[in-house]
Parts: sequence; structure tokens; C-alpha cells
Amino acid sequence: MRSRSYPRLPATAAAVALLWSSGALALATDKDQPIDLEADSVELDEGRGMSIYSGSVVLKQGTLQVRADKVTVLHTGSKPSKVEAEGRPVRFQQLPDKSTEPVKGEALKAVYEVNSEELVLLGNAVLSQGRDTFRSDRIVYDRVKSVVKAGAAAKGKERVRITVDPKGRKDKR
Repeated sequence: MRSRSYPRLPATAAAVALLWSSGALALATDKDQPIDLEADSVELDEGRGMSIYSGSVVLKQGTLQVRADKVTVLHTGSKPSKVEAEGRPVRFQQLPDKSTEPVKGEALKAVYEVNSEELVLLGNAVLSQGRDTFRSDRIVYDRVKSVVKAGAAAKGKERVRITVDPKGRKDKR
């Protein structure tokens, strides 16, 4: 049996990792760690500029862990342009710098636009760290500006629900 080389596979896996490895949510060393990706099925279609990973997709890179039913990576030329993850739900977690509590998130769909560096969580979206949570039908995170929008500010239809646990906070004075 001959093995075939897939030159875009490392770039595709890197694009999937980019979906969640933002500076505000990521341990600085995560981006330098190897990427491990598992799926029941992989379809690489260079003609359509697309890679599809399906069936219990698991991605790990450093402290980043992503679980989804399906991950689709769209390419423009040889570079990834958009990454979409779908699941019931898509789940991820990552340890931020200077924290012992991981940031966890979930949504029915997560979309990462590589050029704009926006992560959009759609459908039952939740971000949490410890006992603090942020919920809405749509959460948009701009990696470059470190801005989070939810609800109407993110063109969502549901109100935003935020829970902050004051017992989990330490006085930093």
C-alpha cells in the first residue's frame, strides 16, 4: 500500500488549533506544542479547498482541548480562511496564562474567520472560568481587540446572562 502525502494537513490542523488559541484565552506556550487530531473520518478535497473531519473529533495542543462532531476547514489558496466546528455541543477548554482555572466553552457551532480573527459561538453559547459564566445565543470574540460581544451587541436574539461568583475572587490590592 502506497502512502500519499497531504501537504495541507499540518496547515489544516494548525487552523483548527487557531480556532481556540487566542492570547486572552491561551497559555502562551500552547501554540508551540504539537497538535494531535483524531476523527472517525477525514476528507481532504484540494479541488474545493476544503478539509472535513467528522465523527467524535478530538483536537489537543498543549492545554487546548476541543471536541466536536464535525470540523470543516475552508482554504483560500494554500492558507486556511475559515474554520467551522459543529456539535451537540462543540466543547473546548484551555488554561490561560497566570491562572489555575481553565476557560471552558461550548456552543452548537463555532466559527473562526482567520482574516478577521473573530471567533463566533452560536446556539446555547457558554464561556466559563471557575464558577463565573457568560451565556447567550451568540457570543463574538475579537482576538485582535480582545473584545467580547454577546446578545444584541453580537446580533443575537437572546438576552445575555452573566454569573460572577464573588467568593472566587481574591482582593488584589
